[in-house]
Amino acid sequence: MKLNLVPGLTGVRWVRTGIRTFFRQPLALTGLFFMFMAVVSVLAFVPLIGGVLALVAVPALTLGLMAAARETDEGRFPMPMTLFVALRKTPRVTRAMLMLGVLYAIGVLLVMGVSALVDGGQFAQIYVQGGGLTPEMVMEPGFRTAMWLSSLLYLPLSLAFWHAPALVYWHDVAPIKSLFFSLVAILRNTRAYLAYGALWLALSFGAGLGLMVLTALTGSATIASVGLLPLALWIAAMFFCSLWFTFRDSFATDLEGSSP
Repeated sequence: MKLNLVPGLTGVRWVRTGIRTFFRQPLALTGLFFMFMAVVSVLAFVPLIGGVLALVAVPALTLGLMAAARETDEGRFPMPMTLFVALRKTPRVTRAMLMLGVLYAIGVLLVMGVSALVDGGQFAQIYVQGGGLTPEMVMEPGFRTAMWLSSLLYLPLSLAFWHAPALVYWHDVAPIKSLFFSLVAILRNTRAYLAYGALWLALSFGAGLGLMVLTALTGSATIASVGLLPLALWIAAMFFCSLWFTFRDSFATDLEGSSP
């Protein structure tokens, strides 16, 4: 395994390739992302430890979505069990993936713990256990400060876990080392990842704005209420498709024979 240094415009290609791959199998990939959300939601309902279990599952399920994108890119149909491929390779990989999940849960809980010092744990409770936001909550200065602080602290955590599941699964890298390699890969290709992130933000904002404009032109609020959820699911599924290409181009190796 060797780190690749890529041009800044590669980030644009990652987005474009992820979207193109999604439209090869839109129903299957949207369904897999829906399964991802459903599994996390069901785990979150487990009494006492549900929120932690949901966090532990995130790296393995993210790897499943990346594997589905790879399958689609190579002309194969992603089956539903592809979502759980990270836990079906070998016992060693399964243990490593679960360890990665534990580390991710610890990291998120630490971030939420710091935010709780600001607003008494209100934002952390909603993030971990779920629940609806109210306008009154959002207007509270403490809640908003906790939200922005959590976002700032979560950024390096997300970068460390960006490639970590794929490194553990496809390259048999130890969990701790995978976090380091993931962070280095992104920092060494900062321009490409900045272009990638900026384009996804622009596309998300543009899609939402387009839906609002359409609602205003037709005068029907039904368009926004009915179209918002599918639009969000499609954009999220496209984003997760693109993750595979960020990993594929950031590390040089021979992946032949390692298909899930």
